[in-house]
Amino acid sequence: MLAPDDFCEQLKRLGVHYYAGVPDSLLKNFCSCIADYVDDKNHIITANEGGAIALAIGNYLATGNVPLVYLQNSGLGNIINPLLSLADKEVYSIPMLLLVGWRGEPGVSDEPQHIKQGRVTTSLLEAMEIPYSIIDGEDTQALQLVAQAVKSAKQNSSPHALLVRKNSFFEYSSKKAQNSRYELTREEVVHSVVRESSDRDLIVATTGMASRELFEHRFHSGQSHDRDFLTVGGMGHASHIAVAIAEQQPDRQVICIDGDGAALMHLGAFAINAAKRQAGFKHIIINNAAHDSVGAQPTQGFSIDFVGLATASGYRYADRCERRCDLALKLNQLFSQSGAGLLEVRTRPGYRHDIGRPTTTPDENKQAFMNYIRSTSIP
Repeated sequence: MLAPDDFCEQLKRLGVHYYAGVPDSLLKNFCSCIADYVDDKNHIITANEGGAIALAIGNYLATGNVPLVYLQNSGLGNIINPLLSLADKEVYSIPMLLLVGWRGEPGVSDEPQHIKQGRVTTSLLEAMEIPYSIIDGEDTQALQLVAQAVKSAKQNSSPHALLVRKNSFFEYSSKKAQNSRYELTREEVVHSVVRESSDRDLIVATTGMASRELFEHRFHSGQSHDRDFLTVGGMGHASHIAVAIAEQQPDRQVICIDGDGAALMHLGAFAINAAKRQAGFKHIIINNAAHDSVGAQPTQGFSIDFVGLATASGYRYADRCERRCDLALKLNQLFSQSGAGLLEVRTRPGYRHDIGRPTTTPDENKQAFMNYIRSTSIP
């Protein structure tokens, strides 16, 4: 396996000084190392992967140095447009490294939402005509591959990708302590949402820990999973799924359990959600200012005013909760409002490391959810 320190030192020797991207579980040790050794001016954790490409382009234009963009392969879809319409050799011809966590690599066990992504990752890169190398922690020539990739980016004045296999990096503990003054946990909030909602309410949970915690809570409580849609992929899109359901089910409440990182990824959704003005759409953002499921890398969650943003976008109701003793009251106030409403709940980062994963397939979840809607709809 590779020591993240050695990997970062190699990049530094090769003249790579600027980093931008969205954290990934396969790259979390590398990301933690970068956060320790690179100043904030030269390391930007972005809201989405396309934004990281834009930052990398800007850095190259200003410095002439090769920048690095890191992402999970699920984020390739978000970078196709800026890569092909800006960075491509036939447009502005921008050299950069793409460090891509290869989730769902064929032959490697992974979650269902990553299988197709993993299978087509190399095909996507080939279709975009982006050369790539594979980083394997067992390969003694891995650091040499990095040097060759930087050389390729410079010589061709275009992007070069490094696909990182699972378990390529040794563990790395960040020297930056993460402290939080908030007492609530995300899991407590998920449990409270279930407790305070009614049997006719539908819940759409965002990707990551929120869906896992919701599923496990239902299981241990002996409750059905039928009224929950678990958005196990497509980070940032859960609220649109929920608002579209609310449009077609006006006689019931549709609750979106969202995360700060997911909400930040596609902030434009706020304006569309509010414009629909669906009475039953309730948007709950659990904000711990961290990408919790991929290494707890920080977000701008505590720097942005989600309540003010929702109000400015046109949500009819918006509020914030920071204390355990207020949570039930705040949820009931949200659920009693007419029109699109939002509650931001600030929590500390972290999760139980024995938390399970959904035992049903995505297709089984979809079918059960749709059947529940049909069987409980008012004629």
